[in-house]
Amino acid sequence: MSLQTALKEIAKLTSDEKLQIAEEIWDDLNEHYKDIPLTEAQKKELNMRLDEYEKDPENVLTWEEVKASIRRR
Repeated sequence: MSLQTALKEIAKLTSDEKLQIAEEIWDDLNEHYKDIPLTEAQKKELNMRLDEYEKDPENVLTWEEVKASIRRR
């Protein structure tokens, strides 16, 4: 089955069915994430963030602080 054919079939599904497919795809990607190369832009961003952290390792947020910040928006 071609990708276009699969997408046409997916378009016919309910939202719940589409979500289930998305979860299955995400789980599969998670299992094989090492096979997915980073783009140059992603590498650059990661290096920049690492440099910032190394300059000031105390300037970080906990996961709880990040979630609270998002919820306040």
